[in-house]
Amino acid sequence: MAEINEKEKKLIIKIVYYGPALSGKTTNLMQLHELMNPARCGEFMVFETKGDRTLFFDLLPMLIKSESGFKVKIKLFTVPGQPAHDATRKEVLSRADAVVFVADSQTNQAMNNFESFDNLEKNAARVGLDFEKLPLVIQFNKRDLKDIIAKEEVLNLWQPTGLPVTFSSAAYGRGVKETFEIALKKTYLGLNDIWHLDENYSLTEKDFLKLVES
Repeated sequence: MAEINEKEKKLIIKIVYYGPALSGKTTNLMQLHELMNPARCGEFMVFETKGDRTLFFDLLPMLIKSESGFKVKIKLFTVPGQPAHDATRKEVLSRADAVVFVADSQTNQAMNNFESFDNLEKNAARVGLDFEKLPLVIQFNKRDLKDIIAKEEVLNLWQPTGLPVTFSSAAYGRGVKETFEIALKKTYLGLNDIWHLDENYSLTEKDFLKLVES
């Protein structure tokens, strides 16, 4: 859950990129680091091992400042996709304010997507997150590859859930910024319902979206 320090006029938010192994979670963060205004991005940290590209997590901190002088620090994390690291997934997911679920568009990855999303729902419950109220965006990545699930099929599957669905080719930076923008909007709406950020701290959705300004 987000942390507010009224004395320092600072809000800290956590957004987690979740999904199966090699779906493009780390690539999303790497591209965001390149696409965002350098003045608003901190250091991009990657924890790697020989046998697993991201054994623990990636972290990309971003900072914005509202006209009222309130600072918002947004920490972006990824979880390891491998089932063997489920304990780490739960640790990273804990206290998340929003989640971007990165699915692999390849047809042979459908079961991995399903199992990972099911794992997300179960782990959210285990760490005390209300899955029904959790701001969540579904991103179908790797649209540049061959043998991928059709866009119409994806929409037919996910639209009944009411969740926003985006399509991306993170390796080329396409759809990455758009997905993040939706995640920011949903994060703001979720936090505003709880803390009335607009009334109590003069923080607006427009302030959050400064991160995706050129």
